[in-house]
Formats: sequence, C-alpha cells, structure tokens
Amino acid sequence: MNNSFTLDRNRGKIMGVCAGLANRSGVDVTLIRVGLVLLTLCALGPIGVVAYLLAGWLAEG
Repeated sequence: MNNSFTLDRNRGKIMGVCAGLANRSGVDVTLIRVGLVLLTLCALGPIGVVAYLLAGWLAEG
C-alpha cells in the first residue's frame, strides 16, 4: 500500500490539493474545499494559504 499523498489534477480546481485529500480520505471533495475556505477565512488566515501552497508543491503528482 502506498501511503504517499498525491494531487488529483484532473478533478482539481487550482492545484489538485483538495481533490487529492478527498481521494485519500474518501470524503466528498466539496466538503474538503468548503472546510478549507472556512478554516482559512475564520481561523488560519494566511497560514492556510501557505499550507495549501506547500501541500501542492511538496505532494507527488
């Protein structure tokens, strides 16, 4: 079993990070996207954007 995180560029909107997380976790991609936006706007601020960009840069894809 491969435990690495991969991007899903076919279903992705920007980099495929949320779609990759949805594939990995089995959760609907829309819920992942809404959750990420809410966390970024309400709690994380610029850290959420940086985390998203790092995940897209570091992930296999």
